[in-house]
Amino acid sequence: MSILRHGDEKFHYSDGSHKWIPPDSDYDQEVWDEQVRQHKQCHLKNERPKIRIQRLV
Repeated sequence: MSILRHGDEKFHYSDGSHKWIPPDSDYDQEVWDEQVRQHKQCHLKNERPKIRIQRLV
């Protein structure tokens, strides 16, 4: 099960995997990589989720 909070959509594909390609070709790749890394760290923290989605296999 994945936890998706409001605003997380920009970091995820519809299957729940993380986007490592910036949303815009002018976006700095290193900046995007760091934002995704920080976003993934939030998944590891025990923060209270606002929305839960379940991936069907």
